[in-house]
Amino acid sequence: MPNETKTMNQSRKNNDGTSAAHGTSSTGVASTVSITHLRTNKHRTPSWWFSVILTYLFLAAGAAVMAVPFLFSFMTSLKTKKQFDTTDPLTLPHPLTFDNYTALFGDKYDFIVPIAVTVQVVLVLTIGQMVFSVLAAYAFARLRFPGREVIFWMYVATLMVPPIVTMIPLYSMLAPMGRNTFIGLVLPFMLGSPYAIFLLRQNFQAVPQEILDAAKIDGAGQWRTLWSIVLPMNRPILATLLLITVVTQWNNFLWPSIIAPTPEWNVLTVATSALQTQFDGNWTLVMAATTIALAPLIILFLIFNKQIVQSLGISGLK
Repeated sequence: MPNETKTMNQSRKNNDGTSAAHGTSSTGVASTVSITHLRTNKHRTPSWWFSVILTYLFLAAGAAVMAVPFLFSFMTSLKTKKQFDTTDPLTLPHPLTFDNYTALFGDKYDFIVPIAVTVQVVLVLTIGQMVFSVLAAYAFARLRFPGREVIFWMYVATLMVPPIVTMIPLYSMLAPMGRNTFIGLVLPFMLGSPYAIFLLRQNFQAVPQEILDAAKIDGAGQWRTLWSIVLPMNRPILATLLLITVVTQWNNFLWPSIIAPTPEWNVLTVATSALQTQFDGNWTLVMAATTIALAPLIILFLIFNKQIVQSLGISGLK
């Protein structure tokens, strides 16, 4: 019994010591946080606040420069043609009217056809470019074959060639079989792009070799490695590339206007340009069509905003 009592007393002392130690530790942490907070506030001098305010003013000015044209486009689309011609372009629409939007989808302009053609073209080109770019980038990044580096850099060098230079050769090759057809619209841009392959190849090379070796030991082949390891580790950059591809093809104007100028194969950009005539700009209709073309891109950016920010962070770390 005396031994048990002695053991219990010793245990209580240990517990009290542990509690005191925890209390001292907590007090020390709190003191450290307080000192750090005071030091942080102390370093916030007037020059620091001035630099912060100047930075936010610069960012706000940049945001305004980017956003004001879109706001002007939307405001103009809500005005009548008479109101736009007789008032200052920057005045607010009064009264609001949606006649420009209803006119675009009426029998005269029938904007449903250009929207449908554009969606189909963008869908086919996006799927084609993503699939073939991923396969080519993985081959250049992880497969060994003779002339790999030479072929890759020769392909990337085509980025230096202005697209306008290739328009006449492309038209000469595709006009006999693809003028005013869906094939003519999508065929030249469906099999990947140098920029996409370069971007993906650089990111695929950053995947640690140890992970790929472990997958190989577990029996994973090239297809399984690509699908289960490389692509999941590069989701942010894939989302960014997807958005870039959609925006690029959605806004494409020159090639569709050359290879498919007829109304039944007009994409949105060509149909919007056709609203203007030699004697009438039809600016209210043009701005309504521009707003319609812009809305899906804004929605797409909002959906993939998080992935875009993550890809920028990953690029910075690399």
